[in-house]
Amino acid sequence: MLCKRLIPCLDVRDGQVVKGVKFAGHVVMGDIVDLAQRYRDAGADELVFYDIKASTVGGVVERSWISRIAELLDIPFCVAGGIHSVDSARAVLAAGADKVSVNSKALERPELIGEIARSIGNQSVVVGIDSQWIDGDWFVFQYTGSSKTMRHTGRRTVDWVREVEQRGAGEIVLNCMDQDGVRAGYDLDQLRAVRAATSLPLIASGGAGTTQHFVEVFQRADVDGALAAGVFHSGDLTIAAVKDALRLAGLEVRL
Repeated sequence: MLCKRLIPCLDVRDGQVVKGVKFAGHVVMGDIVDLAQRYRDAGADELVFYDIKASTVGGVVERSWISRIAELLDIPFCVAGGIHSVDSARAVLAAGADKVSVNSKALERPELIGEIARSIGNQSVVVGIDSQWIDGDWFVFQYTGSSKTMRHTGRRTVDWVREVEQRGAGEIVLNCMDQDGVRAGYDLDQLRAVRAATSLPLIASGGAGTTQHFVEVFQRADVDGALAAGVFHSGDLTIAAVKDALRLAGLEVRL
C-alpha cells in the first residue's frame, strides 16, 4: 500500500505566502522561505507553491524563490502559476522544482499537457482543476487567483478529468472551490465522482479543518494525497497530529 501524502499548499504573491477564502480576500500569512522550512521540519510529504499573481496576469513565475526553496528542501515540491509552455516548465524544473502544475493555460490550449509531458515526463506534470457546483453539476473554472479574473469555462469537471488523463497528465489536484478556506470538510461526493473517472493519482484540495476531515477523505474518497493551507498556516493543526490520526485509522503514512 502506498503511503498517503499530506501536502501543505502555499499560495505565493510577490514572494509572500497568502491565503484567502473561496479564492478571494487574500491576506499575508508569512515569508515563503520560513514557511517552507517549517513544513519540511514538521514532516510534510510534499509542498505545492501556487504563484497566484503569475497565473492571473499572464506572467512568468519568478524563478529566484524556486532556487532558494530548492536549496532548503529534501522533500518534493511542485510549482504552479505561469506555466504556459514547454520552455517555462523546463525552466521551473531547472530551478529546482520536482513537478510543475498547469491549470488555466491547459484549459485554453489542452495540447499543452501532452507537450510538457513528452518533454519532461508525465510523472512531473500535475493538472490543477478548480471546480464548483453550478446548476446541477460540477464545472471547471479558470484564472481563479483573483475574483476579478475568475472565469466559468463551461466544461464539466468529470469530462475534463478524463481528457487530461488521455493527454498525458501524471497527477490531478482537484480544488473544490465551494470548500476552499471554510474548514468544513472535503467535498467527498465530488472527489468520489472524480476518483471513479480516473486512474491517476488524485489529490484533494479545499475544506480541511480537523484531523477527522483528513481521515474521511482518505477512507471515503480513496484519494492519494490531501492538500491543505490555512489550517496548517495558522497552526490550528500540525502535520504530526494529522499523521497520528491517520495511523490510528489504519492508514499508511510516512514517518
